[in-house]
Amino acid sequence: MEIIPAIDLIDGKCVRLTKGDYAQQKVYNDNPAEVAKQFEDAGIKRLHVVDLDGAKAGRIVNLSVLESIAKATNLIIDFGGGVKTIADVGNIIDAGASIVTIGSLAVKHPEVLEEWILEFGADKFLIGADVLDEKIKISGWLVDGGINIYQFIGKMLGLGVQNIFCTDISKDGAMQGPSIELYKNIMKEHPEINLIASGGVSNINDVIELKEIGCAGAIIGKAIYEGTVTLQQLIELN
Repeated sequence: MEIIPAIDLIDGKCVRLTKGDYAQQKVYNDNPAEVAKQFEDAGIKRLHVVDLDGAKAGRIVNLSVLESIAKATNLIIDFGGGVKTIADVGNIIDAGASIVTIGSLAVKHPEVLEEWILEFGADKFLIGADVLDEKIKISGWLVDGGINIYQFIGKMLGLGVQNIFCTDISKDGAMQGPSIELYKNIMKEHPEINLIASGGVSNINDVIELKEIGCAGAIIGKAIYEGTVTLQQLIELN
């Protein structure tokens, strides 16, 4: 299972939200590139970067921060938040990301995503499924997407995308454990998926459980920043 630390960006700083609430944000570091270098130095290979400003504004805001992280490290970076056009995809890749994360657009305009896949290849995209009570939420978790998680994943697999991460909004940043049953149900319904768990990890036992049920990866944020799981523990597990 791939261990993927998360860096969430607001005003160019490394922050974490609780349950997607922009009013409940905590700044962990003013220099995201420095944080990314610490991850790399510890032995981490992969990084998940979210432009929260971009997700809220509907346009990429923190592209320069991505560039600084890519220049400072050799990490495999996926980046998303506010991606709206094919030019955005190109700019993200040019700035140093290997993978572009797509959320709301995949729900609202799958036909646009299909065009991008034809241009760049399915392996260049990581699809984010943000879920509350098994229903997809979009636009920074603020709007109902009108589709459930199982239907949505079926659509994405139909486009050739197998790499999908799923965040249970009720768990994210709450440090109360990940949605094990939800992930089990998703993999039972769609066994061909490469499912990356996101949200809720509070300790190393949570990560072990995600590995045991067959998740392809785990995105971990707050638990690392709060020190309830260490990079050393994660590396040893990997």
